[in-house]
Amino acid sequence: MENQTHNPQQKTSFFQSNTAKMIMVGLLCLFLLIPLELVKGLISERSQRKKEMTQEVNTLWGSNIKFYGPILNVPYYDYESYNVEDANTHNVTIQTKKVIKHAYFFPEILNNYSNIKKSQPLKRGLYENVVFTSTMNFDGNFEKPNFDKLNINPESVIWEKATVIVNTTNLKSIKSDLKISLNDQFFSFESKSNNQSNYGVLESNQFDYNTLQSQDKINFKFQMKFNGSESVQFIPIGKTTNVKIDSDWKSPSLMGTFAANEENKKIDSTGFHAEWKLLEINRPFSQQYEEQLPNLNEYLFGVRLLETVDQYQQNERASKYGFLVIGLTFLVFFLIQSISKINIHIFQYTMIGLALVMFYTLLISITEHSTFSIAYLIAAIAVIVMIVLYSISILKNKKFPMFIGISLTALYSFIFVIIQLEDYALLVGSIGLFAILGAVMYFSKKIDWNN
Repeated sequence: MENQTHNPQQKTSFFQSNTAKMIMVGLLCLFLLIPLELVKGLISERSQRKKEMTQEVNTLWGSNIKFYGPILNVPYYDYESYNVEDANTHNVTIQTKKVIKHAYFFPEILNNYSNIKKSQPLKRGLYENVVFTSTMNFDGNFEKPNFDKLNINPESVIWEKATVIVNTTNLKSIKSDLKISLNDQFFSFESKSNNQSNYGVLESNQFDYNTLQSQDKINFKFQMKFNGSESVQFIPIGKTTNVKIDSDWKSPSLMGTFAANEENKKIDSTGFHAEWKLLEINRPFSQQYEEQLPNLNEYLFGVRLLETVDQYQQNERASKYGFLVIGLTFLVFFLIQSISKINIHIFQYTMIGLALVMFYTLLISITEHSTFSIAYLIAAIAVIVMIVLYSISILKNKKFPMFIGISLTALYSFIFVIIQLEDYALLVGSIGLFAILGAVMYFSKKIDWNN
């Protein structure tokens, strides 16, 4: 009887199995999150540095503009009671003294037309700050004040000392002579101290309301020119408030409590036009106040003039896809390794992972000296070329490295498109990831996972 000998199949070590390799590659992906988070911290640090420099430039040029006025200020006499104690008898008597108080009245009609022009960017170090100049034209009228609503005796009103006041931020950046026309008579504005709010106060010369009024109304007209940055906002204090803004800014953000009229709004490549019409019934505050003005900042509206996505926001969004890039790249190498039976050492995976992380440091550093698009292109080409050349030395052929280069090019292009999109980023990203998953399932179906 012929002896038959059977050679037992050589058992593969666990550490050489696909399972062990997948575990090690997965752990390496998690480990690379550490340098990736350090890169994100670098981006945040550079972004904060830009904000500090922007704030410094804004302080010198002019900050955001908030406008609260014009307001008719009419003083009146009042009497205040106070207690007086006799030092000897300790008897307390009540005495009165005559004091001057102020009543404030908002306009019946307030019209504003503002033209905002983008100025040359101001550069401080590596950073450019976008600023603008604004020309604001105001007109409207005041009705004769109704002191009965404030329970003030009309006989105590000091009509001959009436003034008009304007509250506005950014006083130091006003670039025009300030004069107001009241029924065709001109009065100069003077700056006054104000400890009750963040607004600066401009107050006109005194005038006699009874002498100046015409048909119980005072018509006003004035112009103000500002250097500013970030935003222009108004408080709708007119019984009827009309605001129109024209600008060469291509990407405005209309903001505040009240929406612009949709039928008159226009935004295109040449700039934008926006209009607001607000009535007394649209806002819950009165037309007259005594002693002090209320804080009405919650009713501000206007336009914010900032770049929609700056370079650091784009870098931050790109870095959020870092783990996806590393994971998919490792997956491609793992599939190639499993199909071709070429062994790739975990150290080589580490070098490839670090090259992928270096993409983001290159991106942020080049972006600060160029545009984001150019920086993205240069950084992507540099990393793809490095990984392809390294893959040739690992895989000992050019077929698989070329496939890796094409895959990385498609992946970086896909991520760039997502970064540029805003409204459709989630939709495009989901479709892209679904297609990538389908491709991985297709190429992995022939792999023998039992080894």
